[in-house]
Amino acid sequence: MDPATVSPWRRLTRAVVYAVVVAVPLAMLAFLVRTKYDPLVTLDQTIIVAATDYTRGHPRFRSFVETWELISQPWVMYLFLGLPVSLYVWFGKHLRTRAWWALATMAAGWVIAALLKLLVRRARPEIDDTFAQHVGFSFPSGHATNNAIVVTVVVLLMWPLVGTGLRGLLVGLGAVWVIVTCADRLYAGAHFLSDVTAGTLLGCGLTAASYAGYVGWRPPTPTGSTTKGSD
Repeated sequence: MDPATVSPWRRLTRAVVYAVVVAVPLAMLAFLVRTKYDPLVTLDQTIIVAATDYTRGHPRFRSFVETWELISQPWVMYLFLGLPVSLYVWFGKHLRTRAWWALATMAAGWVIAALLKLLVRRARPEIDDTFAQHVGFSFPSGHATNNAIVVTVVVLLMWPLVGTGLRGLLVGLGAVWVIVTCADRLYAGAHFLSDVTAGTLLGCGLTAASYAGYVGWRPPTPTGSTTKGSD
């Protein structure tokens, strides 16, 4: 189907469906966190204690955890992965609207994650002899959310530009990156399991909903002009 023929209502409907599918479980998880649902609290606490005990007892692993924490910071991911790939798609492949979608989605995701932290206001895990000071609220994990956003955006940006084999590689590498980042937040004592779960759900889901609303859209083209720069 020609992307220009997709109606705005169809795109809006797709985006809303994706958003609801993500928002419902995310809202339920946030509610359980806010109300301190005992089974969830117990699970979170058990996992964070076991993870940090392991890190504390393995100096080399601790060094890896601290290094990964630095390279997976949201601003690092946006500056050194999300932005360069977006600019490559824009200027290298002349897919301007696709690049604008990516940039807008990443900016919106950053803001939404920050606002959700302020809404839920969950305290960070309290760990004896913590490895580093982690400030701010805990739910959802900013690392998990923003890494999931950047990885999903990059996969979707590059999807039509690479072959089938590379598509599988992109998805595989992206999944491994997000999983390692989530695990790193647990081993660092920075977040609970429910925090990184919510972050991953929010990051991937928000990006998917945004893409569902974007696919099939093109800016109006003045009569007599070319469509170069759009996709």
